[in-house]
Amino acid sequence: MRKIIVSRLLLTVAISLTLVGCKRSGSGSNTSRATGWQINSKDGGFQYNTKFKEQETAPGLVFVEGGTFTMGRVQDDVMHDWNNTPNQQHVQSFYMDETEVTNKMYLEYLDWIKRTYPPEEENFRAIYNGVLPDTLVWRNRLGYNEVMTENYLRHPGYGEYPVVGVSWMQAVEFANWRTDRVNEMYLQKDGYLKQGSNLEATADANFSTDTYINAPTQTFGGNEDIIKGGKMKPQTNAAGDEINVFATRETGLISPKYRLPTEAEWEYAALGLSEIRSYNVYRGRKKYPWDGQYTRSGKRKIKGDQLANFKQGKGDYGGIAGWSDDGADITQVVKYYDPNDYGLYDMAGNVAEWVADVYRPIVDDEFNDFNYYRGNVYTKNAINDDGTVKIVTTDEIVFDTLPNGKVIPRDLPGSIATQPVDEEETYLRTNFDRSDNRNFRDGDTQSSRYYADRFGDDEGDGSEDANTRKMYNAPKHNIEMDSSGNMIREYDKSNKRTSLINDEVRVYKGGSWKDREYWLDPAQRRYYPQNMATDYIGFRCAMSRVGSKSKNQKKSKN
Repeated sequence: MRKIIVSRLLLTVAISLTLVGCKRSGSGSNTSRATGWQINSKDGGFQYNTKFKEQETAPGLVFVEGGTFTMGRVQDDVMHDWNNTPNQQHVQSFYMDETEVTNKMYLEYLDWIKRTYPPEEENFRAIYNGVLPDTLVWRNRLGYNEVMTENYLRHPGYGEYPVVGVSWMQAVEFANWRTDRVNEMYLQKDGYLKQGSNLEATADANFSTDTYINAPTQTFGGNEDIIKGGKMKPQTNAAGDEINVFATRETGLISPKYRLPTEAEWEYAALGLSEIRSYNVYRGRKKYPWDGQYTRSGKRKIKGDQLANFKQGKGDYGGIAGWSDDGADITQVVKYYDPNDYGLYDMAGNVAEWVADVYRPIVDDEFNDFNYYRGNVYTKNAINDDGTVKIVTTDEIVFDTLPNGKVIPRDLPGSIATQPVDEEETYLRTNFDRSDNRNFRDGDTQSSRYYADRFGDDEGDGSEDANTRKMYNAPKHNIEMDSSGNMIREYDKSNKRTSLINDEVRVYKGGSWKDREYWLDPAQRRYYPQNMATDYIGFRCAMSRVGSKSKNQKKSKN
């Protein structure tokens, strides 16, 4: 009997020692499993958010769980574009705006730009003018649309209508601005920035996410009252040095960037395939964001009502007065029609939408079928001689003149200057070897067909160098400023041009209030110059998801 008791005592001691050993080995969330040292200690060691659970859904967005789908044509190609051949793609989980960006949202952007870079100052005038939507897109030589030209952007009656007249380039800048404002709000809430810092922004002292990450002491021009003046009292280590003064990516507080969705993401989100899924397979194909093959509702209460805002037929933009087919003649207020299964509104109709991709007639799924995107231009931060990142100041703004004559800043004051990657980043790499990859495998010298015999002088300057000739021989308009500041416009009149496709045309997706039913199919693809705008193209933003693919994923015990 005594032997049994002693054996049990020894077993208990052994188990206790084992547990102690496990504890010492670093199984706790604040103990490193690599070294055994404490994480987040007050001695100023490694700081990391060990309590992070899941990415917070940023303002305006809804979650779209990624997966595989057939990207491309569902119906017959009646236009004979041959630009959307079906191909299998996989998209990672991401977030997308539940509606198009509205006039009210864009006006908030204009207000911030106007307060921060007053257009009354000559050095800033081009900044404000460069982000203004083109309200003249409403004009028609044989139509009276001045009420939209004068009121559509700013009148409260159109506040919740999708913004139009915005170029692809302006949409990208809006997304960048939105990233900074949202992260500024997060950092204020957590005490890393002074409350109300957003109202103290000036041209020389404002918040930029990239600047805060790479050179936090230079945020708001280095004003410590703002970047250290919040509710959070900086912690100090044993030596009395301040720690945890600035939020880093390791804190999990800094949101990924708002951006335009890729074409694959937009099409995947528009289809809303979850409603036709059963046992992890899809029941057939979908033509529209809603289930079914028709644009009219089959539900009893709203039977016959149109499910999107589009052009019904010649001279019919909204139906008979008093009995409107789709409730709108031009654009419609957002959330007027039912969302698809992801909770996204107007993924067909209302306005077509810019996506991030450079247009090509093919989707090169032979090279890549995961998060497909054509348009990568890799850059890096510009570095000063002393090794610090170069922050753009008001005296160093560089302006670019676009082919349509619009002048825009390359980088805003307060942001980090960037430059193309070079051999330091590309040498002996196998995954990329250049900065600009927009025409990779389609239009570059590695894949071009030389048309010297057929088209002769490509540049219109007497040269016939086939080595400079590209597959997409688009017009090349030129604008320069003379010594007096006058703009000299040179319109390309060459009769040797063979295409409108080049590296500056972007894809836009979805039908609009001005399009017939054919274009409501999410698979349809069209393109437009990235520096130009129309009265029927708007946009919405997306954001990548970090961490798990699904919100329902089983949590790790560690």
